[in-house]
Amino acid sequence: MSTRADNRSVDQLRNVTIETGWSAHAEGSAVVSFGNTKVLCTASFTEGVPRWLKGKNRGWVTAEYAMLPRATGERSSRESVRGKVSGRTQEISRLVGRALRAVVDTKALGENTIVIDCDVIQADGGTRTAAITGAWVALAQAIEWARGQRIIRSSAKPLTGSVAAVSVGIIDGTAMLDLPYEEDVRAETDMNVVTTGEGDFIEIQGTAEEQPFNRAELDALLDLAVAGTAQLTDIQQAALTAATE
Repeated sequence: MSTRADNRSVDQLRNVTIETGWSAHAEGSAVVSFGNTKVLCTASFTEGVPRWLKGKNRGWVTAEYAMLPRATGERSSRESVRGKVSGRTQEISRLVGRALRAVVDTKALGENTIVIDCDVIQADGGTRTAAITGAWVALAQAIEWARGQRIIRSSAKPLTGSVAAVSVGIIDGTAMLDLPYEEDVRAETDMNVVTTGEGDFIEIQGTAEEQPFNRAELDALLDLAVAGTAQLTDIQQAALTAATE
């Protein structure tokens, strides 16, 4: 089987770790690392919902994504200083929110809001997929905190499942899993795949960068992604279990 610059096989994840309890103040928090990509995810639980949801007995889950100024090789200015949030930042924020809401029963939340903040500490490809994977862990912790505080009923089950995400791509004609920046920038096809813990698809973002990809290549990429997110699901569950021990 082909190997890559970092000696991984084409179907192998980078070294993935999830460390919970990073914030002393947030109701849920985790730092997720996909190789050299590191994202701090925090979940803040607040009573009340946006105006358009008031009186509907439903909660809300939303997310904000950002990159720290020196997350990359060169410093970038803060978007708050520029006074304008980039289209990429908005798109990823919405993606994280959609992915999480796909596995949340908002009725079981009651009229409460959970805001997830995903801040990229260090970027080396796959920041959005790492953010989604870590965000779910922070979300799960925040919900358990609310149940313990009796803000939501102890019998309520707001989480209907888990969610994880991973990148895949075709490089030099070969389908590969979990691309670092070095591979991502020269991929002929680049794809981000979000699934539930059961392997059902939530979102697929795929682009042919140089030449179209065929159905067989698409199937190969999706097979890699589903196998990858299954491993990520196990890592998420292990991190949550360790946090309660």
